[in-house]
Amino acid sequence: MDIKSLIKSFEEKDFYNTVNLHIHSNCSDGVENFDALVEQAKNLKMKYISITDHNTVRGYKNSKYKDDNILIKGVEFDCFYKMSLLHILGYGIDIENEELNSLCAKNEREQKNDFIRLLKSRHPKAVIDAIHKAKGIAILAHPCCCNVISLKNFVHNLKNLGLDGIETYYPYDRFRGIIKFSSRKLPLKIAKELDLVQTGGSDEHGKLHLFSF
Repeated sequence: MDIKSLIKSFEEKDFYNTVNLHIHSNCSDGVENFDALVEQAKNLKMKYISITDHNTVRGYKNSKYKDDNILIKGVEFDCFYKMSLLHILGYGIDIENEELNSLCAKNEREQKNDFIRLLKSRHPKAVIDAIHKAKGIAILAHPCCCNVISLKNFVHNLKNLGLDGIETYYPYDRFRGIIKFSSRKLPLKIAKELDLVQTGGSDEHGKLHLFSF
């Protein structure tokens, strides 16, 4: 099954119990070791996770679990478009793809430091194209945090650039609960109207656990 079909097969209940496609390890700005997160997911009897570190796939390259069936290989790129910061997730990627790797961070600060990541923000078209060339799909992360007048128009423009989907099952806790510009119900409506893949994850930066919205 290809990555798009696999993710489209997940139901809402899966994102509450067995699937988490937005997790960070200490390869970027998370706390937990990459392999420790995989082990935590196994202990929780999860079916699929994606560790989506900022601007790097280093965790996968160094992991003893990199080919484990529980892992959907992922990454999260910092982007800037139409005067708004946004994050684009790539799923099902070839972590050895040269074009994808050329967009990855060149040092640790570009993976962990918020200010440096802002300065190094990429254009979404370059990111989406690289994800596709790496045989993955491109997803807009936590869309309600995009500071735009019309989220639907914003997502539509991104779809025209090749965007495949948006995160519809996302808790909007921590600081993202404060920096939030749209109703959390809106991404689901937009995904249905624009026929986009729907994904979900907790944006976990600590120890892995089951979550709710």
